[in-house]
Amino acid sequence: MKHKISITLILLGMFLVTQLIGMFVVNTYAPIEQTIINPATGESEIIMTENVLPFGLQVSEDDPTPNFISIVFCFVLAFALISVLMKYKWKIVIRLWFFLVTTLALAISINAFLSYSSLANIIDISIIALIISALLAVFKIFKSNKYIHNFTELLIYPGIAAIFVSILTPVSVIALLVLISFYDMWAVWKSGIMQKMAKFQMEELKIFGGFLIPSTSKKVKSQIEKIKQKYKGKKIPASIKKKKFKVSLAILGGGDIIFPIITSGVFMRAYGIIPALLIMAGAFAGLVFLFTITKKGKSYPAMPYISVGIFLGMLIWRVFIF
Repeated sequence: MKHKISITLILLGMFLVTQLIGMFVVNTYAPIEQTIINPATGESEIIMTENVLPFGLQVSEDDPTPNFISIVFCFVLAFALISVLMKYKWKIVIRLWFFLVTTLALAISINAFLSYSSLANIIDISIIALIISALLAVFKIFKSNKYIHNFTELLIYPGIAAIFVSILTPVSVIALLVLISFYDMWAVWKSGIMQKMAKFQMEELKIFGGFLIPSTSKKVKSQIEKIKQKYKGKKIPASIKKKKFKVSLAILGGGDIIFPIITSGVFMRAYGIIPALLIMAGAFAGLVFLFTITKKGKSYPAMPYISVGIFLGMLIWRVFIF
């Protein structure tokens, strides 16, 4: 196992919590089914009332094929753009990009939670959600710490997933999983672009798209504690402040978190809660398996393992329940 059991359990716990939040947020923006009685015929009719996303982000669901192609194109374009920005180190542009995406994603999730509060009957909750999200994004991007970073990550991916769920079908999301899994294997094992992107984000930008848990050995913790005790109530010399300590980082990329949410959300809207829960369980099982086989000093693409787990969840649903 690559990381300590305690760190692994924290990562798994955050992954599972984010999946549950994702299902809640996606369900909040799902169309509402209502049964009405036709006054002319006296027969009951089922109508679907659209529950649109805030900030004008709702996308037409009329023809999913162009939407799927557009999503693939957007991923390719985003990859090319981030590569160019990294090459020329346009840090301010990347930071602004992160800030805008973070703000919107957080606002979608927070708006979903606020929609169930009494505030929804008094004021425009989307404005409140946007203000809260912008403040959180400022701290995350410009004054981040591990607590703010990981807390916001719990809400970012459900917000982004809510957009994609509304424009994908079960078939197209399966195709997307296959494409992303192959890309992940190539990016980690062949080109190493994933490691380069993660390193650039953490070292150059001081931000990272995904869960990030730093930890130190008992020896390092003891050294830090001795320094704190020695200079308690005193000014710490600059030479001591600059002293470097070895810190281990346990990370889980944003893509590994968001695609299971998108998949379970698409199947929940199409077939109900049971397949969504099985997909979530499969993704979780795939991640658990990956964490048990990882070795220190090596990088692994998570999506192939998560996707296999998702497909097993689908298979169980299709064979034994559907």
